[in-house]
Amino acid sequence: MELNLRPIGVIRSPYKSPSECPRQGRLSGEIFIVEVFPEFEEGLKDIETCTHLIVLYWLDRAKRDVLTAVPPHDGREHGVFATRSPHRPNPIGFAVVELLERKGRKLVVKWLDAVDGTPVIDIKPYSPAMDCVENARIGWFEEVDRK
Repeated sequence: MELNLRPIGVIRSPYKSPSECPRQGRLSGEIFIVEVFPEFEEGLKDIETCTHLIVLYWLDRAKRDVLTAVPPHDGREHGVFATRSPHRPNPIGFAVVELLERKGRKLVVKWLDAVDGTPVIDIKPYSPAMDCVENARIGWFEEVDRK
Protein backbone atom coordinates (compact mmCIF):
# COMPACT_ATOMS: atom_id res chain seq x y z
CA MET A 1 0.00 0.00 0.00
CA GLU A 2 1.27 3.44 -0.85
CA LEU A 3 0.03 6.73 0.58
CA ASN A 4 0.68 9.96 -1.23
CA LEU A 5 0.30 13.03 0.90
CA ARG A 6 1.15 16.47 -0.31
CA PRO A 7 1.04 19.62 1.75
CA ILE A 8 -1.75 22.10 1.09
CA GLY A 9 0.06 24.89 2.89
CA VAL A 10 2.48 25.85 5.62
CA ILE A 11 2.26 27.16 9.18
CA ARG A 12 3.88 30.49 9.97
CA SER A 13 4.75 30.32 13.64
CA PRO A 14 6.58 32.42 16.22
CA TYR A 15 8.27 29.18 17.33
CA LYS A 16 11.51 28.46 15.47
CA SER A 17 12.37 25.11 17.09
CA PRO A 18 10.41 22.24 18.67
CA SER A 19 11.87 23.07 22.10
CA GLU A 20 10.12 26.48 22.00
CA CYS A 21 6.65 24.98 21.39
CA PRO A 22 4.19 24.41 24.22
CA ARG A 23 3.26 20.77 24.79
CA GLN A 24 -0.30 21.56 23.63
CA GLY A 25 -1.49 24.40 21.42
CA ARG A 26 -4.27 25.39 23.80
CA LEU A 27 -1.52 26.41 26.25
CA SER A 28 -0.32 29.09 23.81
CA GLY A 29 -1.73 32.56 23.35
CA GLU A 30 0.45 33.12 20.28
CA ILE A 31 -0.99 33.98 16.88
CA PHE A 32 -0.21 31.78 13.86
CA ILE A 33 -0.80 32.04 10.14
CA VAL A 34 -1.93 28.97 8.22
CA GLU A 35 -0.90 29.87 4.68
CA VAL A 36 -2.67 27.80 2.04
CA PHE A 37 -0.88 27.35 -1.28
CA PRO A 38 -2.45 29.16 -4.28
CA GLU A 39 -3.62 25.96 -6.00
CA PHE A 40 -5.79 25.14 -2.96
CA GLU A 41 -7.23 28.61 -2.33
CA GLU A 42 -10.63 27.71 -3.81
CA GLY A 43 -10.96 25.13 -1.02
CA LEU A 44 -11.16 28.00 1.48
CA LYS A 45 -14.54 29.19 0.14
CA ASP A 46 -16.80 29.98 3.14
CA ILE A 47 -14.16 29.03 5.72
CA GLU A 48 -14.53 32.46 7.32
CA THR A 49 -18.01 31.37 8.49
CA CYS A 50 -16.31 28.85 10.80
CA THR A 51 -15.26 29.92 14.29
CA HIS A 52 -13.00 26.90 14.85
CA LEU A 53 -11.05 24.57 12.58
CA ILE A 54 -9.25 21.26 12.80
CA VAL A 55 -5.75 21.64 11.38
CA LEU A 56 -3.80 18.50 10.50
CA TYR A 57 -0.08 19.03 10.00
CA TRP A 58 3.06 16.98 9.43
CA LEU A 59 5.54 17.14 12.32
CA ASP A 60 8.51 17.04 9.97
CA ARG A 61 11.08 17.40 12.76
CA ALA A 62 9.71 14.53 14.88
CA LYS A 63 11.36 11.15 15.43
CA ARG A 64 9.54 8.37 13.56
CA ASP A 65 11.10 5.31 15.23
CA VAL A 66 9.50 5.81 18.66
CA LEU A 67 6.82 3.51 20.06
CA THR A 68 6.76 4.62 23.71
CA ALA A 69 6.67 8.01 25.39
CA VAL A 70 6.99 9.45 28.89
CA PRO A 71 4.61 12.41 29.24
CA PRO A 72 6.01 15.23 31.38
CA HIS A 73 3.00 15.41 33.69
CA ASP A 74 3.03 11.73 34.62
CA GLY A 75 6.62 10.47 34.34
CA ARG A 76 5.56 6.93 33.37
CA GLU A 77 6.14 5.19 30.06
CA HIS A 78 3.10 4.62 27.84
CA GLY A 79 2.64 3.36 24.29
CA VAL A 80 2.93 6.28 21.90
CA PHE A 81 -0.62 5.68 20.61
CA ALA A 82 -1.93 6.28 24.15
CA THR A 83 -0.17 9.68 24.29
CA ARG A 84 -0.06 12.91 22.33
CA SER A 85 3.69 12.78 21.79
CA PRO A 86 4.85 14.32 18.51
CA HIS A 87 7.34 11.47 18.10
CA ARG A 88 5.52 8.55 16.46
CA PRO A 89 5.62 6.41 13.30
CA ASN A 90 3.43 8.87 11.36
CA PRO A 91 3.94 12.25 13.04
CA ILE A 92 0.62 13.88 12.26
CA GLY A 93 -0.20 16.92 14.33
CA PHE A 94 -3.82 17.68 15.19
CA ALA A 95 -5.15 20.91 16.65
CA VAL A 96 -8.52 22.52 17.11
CA VAL A 97 -7.81 26.19 16.49
CA GLU A 98 -9.83 29.35 16.77
CA LEU A 99 -10.10 31.14 13.42
CA LEU A 100 -9.57 34.82 14.12
CA GLU A 101 -9.53 36.11 10.55
CA ARG A 102 -9.15 35.12 6.93
CA LYS A 103 -6.84 37.24 4.77
CA GLY A 104 -7.07 35.71 1.29
CA ARG A 105 -5.07 32.45 1.44
CA LYS A 106 -3.94 33.17 5.01
CA LEU A 107 -5.87 32.04 8.05
CA VAL A 108 -5.05 33.85 11.28
CA VAL A 109 -5.49 31.36 14.13
CA LYS A 110 -4.50 30.62 17.71
CA TRP A 111 -3.94 27.41 19.73
CA LEU A 112 -1.31 25.72 17.57
CA ASP A 113 1.90 24.08 18.78
CA ALA A 114 3.82 23.92 15.51
CA VAL A 115 7.24 25.16 14.42
CA ASP A 116 7.57 27.78 11.69
CA GLY A 117 7.47 26.12 8.26
CA THR A 118 5.50 23.04 9.37
CA PRO A 119 3.60 21.53 6.40
CA VAL A 120 -0.21 21.57 6.58
CA ILE A 121 -1.90 18.34 5.43
CA ASP A 122 -5.58 19.29 5.75
CA ILE A 123 -8.07 21.71 7.28
CA LYS A 124 -11.58 20.79 8.37
CA PRO A 125 -14.33 22.72 10.15
CA TYR A 126 -14.72 21.87 13.83
CA SER A 127 -18.28 20.90 14.72
CA PRO A 128 -19.16 20.77 18.42
CA ALA A 129 -22.16 18.58 17.60
CA MET A 130 -19.99 16.01 15.78
CA ASP A 131 -16.50 16.39 17.26
CA CYS A 132 -17.17 16.85 20.97
CA VAL A 133 -17.56 13.56 22.80
CA GLU A 134 -18.96 13.95 26.28
CA ASN A 135 -17.52 11.69 28.96
CA ALA A 136 -14.44 10.81 26.89
CA ARG A 137 -11.56 9.67 29.09
CA ILE A 138 -7.84 8.99 29.09
CA GLY A 139 -7.58 6.62 32.04
CA TRP A 140 -3.88 6.97 32.83
CA PHE A 141 -4.12 10.76 32.57
CA GLU A 142 -6.99 10.87 35.04
CA GLU A 143 -4.93 8.79 37.47
CA VAL A 144 -2.33 11.59 37.44
CA ASP A 145 -5.00 14.21 38.15
CA ARG A 146 -6.20 12.27 41.22
CA LYS A 147 -2.73 12.11 42.81
